[in-house]
Amino acid sequence: MADYGLLVPTGGGEDIPLKKVRILIGRRDTCDIVLRFSNVSGQHCRMTLELGYWFIKDLDSRNGTKVNGLSIRRKRLDPGSVITIAKHGYEIQYNPEILGAKGLPPADDDNLDLGLRTTLMERAGLDRRAAEDRGTNAKDDDDERATIAKEDANDQENSANAKDNPDIWPTTE
Repeated sequence: MADYGLLVPTGGGEDIPLKKVRILIGRRDTCDIVLRFSNVSGQHCRMTLELGYWFIKDLDSRNGTKVNGLSIRRKRLDPGSVITIAKHGYEIQYNPEILGAKGLPPADDDNLDLGLRTTLMERAGLDRRAAEDRGTNAKDDDDERATIAKEDANDQENSANAKDNPDIWPTTE
């Protein structure tokens, strides 16, 4: 069998050789890499070799998959990345050039996915819903706008009343 790299447990233990270009990881015996931990899902995640680089995809697992400490849905694994499956960490070791990589690495899907899930307005910080996500309240913004509008209306009314009162508003007669 071919050798496509290693998963090295960060807490110690035996290295896990990557022997296929598609690897299913989970608790079930039918998985390519079986992790017998109760917090690992039956089919937890899948690793695929694409254009010389490993990618990992979480399969809607109960306890999630992380790369370098960040939760992922699908992400490119650069050499030396630390994968956390449930709470079990592994460093991936491989050489993309030996596995056929040429030129720049392929796009990192999690970053692409973020771009596709958000509008330009949200990314520019101009979407009111995005303001809610940042902790500001859109209702408070609406209340503030209404207060300013009322103050403007009062100012206009006071100005109109002042024009009718010659003691306040000078006339040019």
